[in-house]
Amino acid sequence: MLIDKYDRVHDYLRISLTDHCNLRCFYCMPEEDYSFLPNQQLMQADEIIELAKIFVELGVKKIRLTGGEPLVRKEAAFIMDELGKLGVELTITTNGIRVHRFIENFKQAGIRSVNISLDTLQPEKFLLLTRRDHFKNVYDNIQLLLQDHFRVKVNVVVVKGVNDSEIIDFIEWTREAPVHIRFIEFMPFDGNRWNSDKLVTWQQMLSVISERYPIMPLENQPHDTCKKYEVPGHAGSFAVISTMSAPFCSGCNRIRLTADGKIKNCLFSENETDLLRLFRQGADIKEIIQRSIMEKHKELGGQFSNDFQHLDANHIHNRSMIAIGG
Repeated sequence: MLIDKYDRVHDYLRISLTDHCNLRCFYCMPEEDYSFLPNQQLMQADEIIELAKIFVELGVKKIRLTGGEPLVRKEAAFIMDELGKLGVELTITTNGIRVHRFIENFKQAGIRSVNISLDTLQPEKFLLLTRRDHFKNVYDNIQLLLQDHFRVKVNVVVVKGVNDSEIIDFIEWTREAPVHIRFIEFMPFDGNRWNSDKLVTWQQMLSVISERYPIMPLENQPHDTCKKYEVPGHAGSFAVISTMSAPFCSGCNRIRLTADGKIKNCLFSENETDLLRLFRQGADIKEIIQRSIMEKHKELGGQFSNDFQHLDANHIHNRSMIAIGG
């Protein structure tokens, strides 16, 4: 098992397949002309499989594929198929644009839960936020997944003055559709111009929702990053990921592997270990992984606290979200 010095067991691995993406969301990608990694610096498909096997041997029970946009990688179907043979829970986070091409691959790999990133229900605003005109494509693919009985979680990064006015619209969507909305507090990453004035907290979101609907808390599991709720009578549900206002670090079980093979023991960790380089050199990867987990900080990568109102994002040393993999 992978256990850190705070006795947290780490059994959930998030693997970024690529830093490439077919959208340009402002909170994820610093600028339009982003410099993507050359192919030789990325984990190759067989390396992803072999590294994943090692993590499974160390106790990983769940793997999530992320990006960039994982489905733009040409070997995505092959990677999913091979990881699906490892006997762990396999899931994926995608922007939804290419989902219709991969639904059968999802089934073959055993993927039954899909997270879709969608920050607005307004086509014009989608174009503004992503700099690409793909709203209908994404929305239609969510409907396809629902029709095929996938569990669909919709990730919504809430930013004040940008899309916070749509919180009620997303809740209304859950009335008839069995979608699970996950409102995410805006987090600071390299180049995304975060400041506390743009943050809509968990408590503020609940206040907005409770003015219109009765809210019933749902049971949360020990390693959940979100606080789950439902509106009685609605087909779907909603949750809030309160990273900034109420961190959930005490129950964290996540490990991240970036597209260029760096292990991050926390989303906000400044330090990374070049696992891919060491793997290619034939080093004892298991020992290196265990050491990385043991060195994990107690909370928030050791870089800040939940006193977000006094946080200077310029003092946080990290990559952009697209380079980390979420």
